[in-house]
Amino acid sequence: MERYPFHYDATKPFIPQAGEWIADVFYDILPEAGFEVRDEQIYMAFQLERAFADKKTIFAEAGVGTGKTLVYLLYAICYARYTRKPAIIACADESLIEQLVKPEGDIAKLVNHLSLAVDARLAKSPDQYLCLVKLDNARLDDEDGLLYQEIYDGLPDFVSMPKAMQTFHAYGDRKDYAYLNDKQWSAANWDPFQDCFVCDKRHRCGQTLSREYYRHSQDLIVCSHDYYMEHVWTYEGRKREGQLPLLPEHSSVVFDEGHLLESAGMKALSYNLKHSVFEDMIVRLLQGEVRESLAVLIDEAILQSEEMFRLLRAQSRAILGSERREVLLSDKLLAEVRRFRSILDAIEEELVFESEMYTLNDYQLRIVEEHIEMLQKALLLFDQGDKLICWTVESDSGLELVIMPRTVKEVLQEKVFSLPIPIVFSSATMSVDGSFDYVADNLGAADYVSFSVESPFDYEKQMKAYAPEWPQGDTFKEKMQAAAELLERTEGRALLLFPTREELFLFKQQISAYPQCADMRFYYEGDQEISHLISQFEQDELSVLCAVSLWEGLNIPGPSLSNVIIWALPYPPQDPVFLAKREVSANPFEEVDLPYMLLRLRQGLGRLIRSREDEGIVSILSGELKDRPEVGSRVASILPKGIVLNPL
Repeated sequence: MERYPFHYDATKPFIPQAGEWIADVFYDILPEAGFEVRDEQIYMAFQLERAFADKKTIFAEAGVGTGKTLVYLLYAICYARYTRKPAIIACADESLIEQLVKPEGDIAKLVNHLSLAVDARLAKSPDQYLCLVKLDNARLDDEDGLLYQEIYDGLPDFVSMPKAMQTFHAYGDRKDYAYLNDKQWSAANWDPFQDCFVCDKRHRCGQTLSREYYRHSQDLIVCSHDYYMEHVWTYEGRKREGQLPLLPEHSSVVFDEGHLLESAGMKALSYNLKHSVFEDMIVRLLQGEVRESLAVLIDEAILQSEEMFRLLRAQSRAILGSERREVLLSDKLLAEVRRFRSILDAIEEELVFESEMYTLNDYQLRIVEEHIEMLQKALLLFDQGDKLICWTVESDSGLELVIMPRTVKEVLQEKVFSLPIPIVFSSATMSVDGSFDYVADNLGAADYVSFSVESPFDYEKQMKAYAPEWPQGDTFKEKMQAAAELLERTEGRALLLFPTREELFLFKQQISAYPQCADMRFYYEGDQEISHLISQFEQDELSVLCAVSLWEGLNIPGPSLSNVIIWALPYPPQDPVFLAKREVSANPFEEVDLPYMLLRLRQGLGRLIRSREDEGIVSILSGELKDRPEVGSRVASILPKGIVLNPL
């Protein structure tokens, strides 16, 4: 394919020449193909030209319908070809990735209307792939064993053949098993406790094969925020271990829905610990001929790990509305953690002698050493209580301890914002009260440029907004009745957004009791793979989609989505992460809860009107709008121009 979609004069700066071609695209080429000229889109193009020319970080807030995705894609592709390094497009989650790369998505528009061959490849998170080891175990399950056996029987032949592979292809993507619900998928997919280093199936693993494929992209690698931050966090460690980083060297990064990067960073920087995983790992050392002193220390470490996790369970407190349990730090717990660390220190010293005697398998020894090093880094945070967030989660395989640093600013500043490349944060909602300070401060972005353009849509004509009044104080029963009436108005065609999975589940249990909804088809997040659910909803016009994670990115123009019902104001969850944020804030509601809620609410409202032809209604089912005038006024201030909340 041609390297550039325009004539490039090597004697002149590249970015201005790319900018001239991109201006022609929006002024002439796309309008000739039936697209409208959008002033907001052209304004954004000139702003991005500056960021790419100066290799700056830019916060690009562009309202719904401005065509911001096409703008950043064109600059990213051109710059990738100029530098001969792919651009990374990092989306907030997997459903947003699908929106970008689907056959009618924005990448396809560039291909079809500009005759531009685009090499775009997916770098999906590991948990989006089958784990062959877990699949083997799932086949033995009494309840769903036959289901997993069918999956196993459908794998490519090379997966189970002992001889060298002659041909192979990527497989095992979550999308290939859309019919599995989230619980069924979790029994067979990769998770952080899989020991991939010593897995004898790793070279035939779908995740490994897909990683080899996307590395060779010429233009774009599309991944999630989580995966990009995992790349950042593991970059040095993987190089030290002789492995390739998760992502190749790249020319630029675009964070779509960039205001959500902080939570992805915290997730990527977290440590997940289980006693059973530690025990399985450490006993590998006993497979060789080791000295008695090391064997005694291994037994002590296993017993101490058991005691530490027993105390962690006792010291964990349930949090309403969250599966995470807050860990209450005490002197006794800290003492047990320190004792465990001291035993690990002693084991590390013993391993120095054992390595010199060559009695242990070198590869296995290195894996155990890496695991102990990870444990030490994680447990060291207990001595820095002001930098620690931790919680426990009960699972079928035992108690899981999650440890993360309180802030990701330092990592982002050192490993992302210091890179000499253009970094674009794009979203329809990143500012609060006209300022980018909230997002920039959370991310640690000090040196950046920014701009904001509004949506071109006539919301006053296209949207009606409602806020029901609640005689009994917005009880669950009142909300159910209001939701049923709203669904009846549009005969389905609705998106219901819930702040928590618990509220979605209660709605799912009770909606069948409302006769006006009896003939409607409901799709629930968690019942199937999310992009498959979205596709079904879009094609089944008289249906209802109920979701927790689709506040951002869902793009369904037309009558299939004519009604958005927001079940409650989307405040941050009551989990250890936000509890820690509130603890260090002088005014937690104003500095933590309210900005988060307003950003997420703006995103939810933006799901309704996606084109100039769209019309519909949006409703916020919250008594707080009236009971707390200061909240009601802030919500009113973020509504699109000309929109007011009317009683139902």
